[in-house]
Amino acid sequence: MPPLASSRQSEGPLAWFGSTAGQGLLTVEATSMARVLAGIPAMPWCWLGVPGALPPDVSGGRGVLLRRDGSYPEDIRFAGALRCALPLPLANESFGAVLLQHTLDDGFESDELLGECERILAPGGTLWLAALNPWSPYRARWGRTGLRARVTGAWQASLRRAGFALDSVNLQWLGPRWRMDQGDVGVGMHDWLRVGIALTVSKRVHALAPPTPKHSFRLQGAAHSRVSLRFESLRSEQLRRQAAIMRK
Repeated sequence: MPPLASSRQSEGPLAWFGSTAGQGLLTVEATSMARVLAGIPAMPWCWLGVPGALPPDVSGGRGVLLRRDGSYPEDIRFAGALRCALPLPLANESFGAVLLQHTLDDGFESDELLGECERILAPGGTLWLAALNPWSPYRARWGRTGLRARVTGAWQASLRRAGFALDSVNLQWLGPRWRMDQGDVGVGMHDWLRVGIALTVSKRVHALAPPTPKHSFRLQGAAHSRVSLRFESLRSEQLRRQAAIMRK
C-alpha cells in the first residue's frame, strides 16, 4: 500500500515522530501492527497515525488510512482517505481492527476517539493502541516538545470508559530503552523501560440476556400464618358439611 502523503508541513508536538529519535520507535511498531492485521485476513481495517509514521504495507485495499497533526484547523482533525473531525464518518461495526499509532500522545480527545473506535469495531475486533512510556529514559528525547505520556492505568481507565473489557487488554513494551538503533519488543522485567507501550484489546460480544427464571411464591411470617388458619377453617367447614349429608 503506498505511503500516505501530506501536502502540509507538519507542526506541533506530533512532528517529533518524524525525527530520528521518533523513527527509532515507529520502525519497531510496524512489525507489531503487521501481526494484528495478520489475524484479520479478510476484514477491512483502519489506521490512524501521526506525521513521520508509515501505514501498514498490506495489499488488497482494505485499509482506511487517516493521519492527524497539529497543522490542521479545528474542523479538520484527520486527513487521508477522507478529511474529517470527530465523530468519524465511518459505519458502525465495520472494521476488524483499528490501529491508533500515537494519535493521542499530544493530549487529543482520548475518550471521544476511543469511543469512536469501539463504535466502528466489529464484535470480536481488535483495537491496537501505541503510546509513549512515561517511565522510559528515552523521555529525555521528547522532553519540551509538548508530547504527553500517560501511565498504563490511565489508558486502561480510558478504555473502560469507552466500553472495552479490561480483562481482555494485553500490554507490550516496544522500542529502544535509550540507544535509537536498539529497538525491540518484550514483556520481561527489564522491558518496562522501553520508549513505547502497545495495548491490544478486543471488543467483547455481549450475549443476549437469558429469560428471567420464574420463582415460586411462598408466604412467610405472619402472612403465612393467617393464610394457613384461613385454609384450615375452610377445610373444617367442608368436612362438617360432608358429615351432615351422610347422617341424613
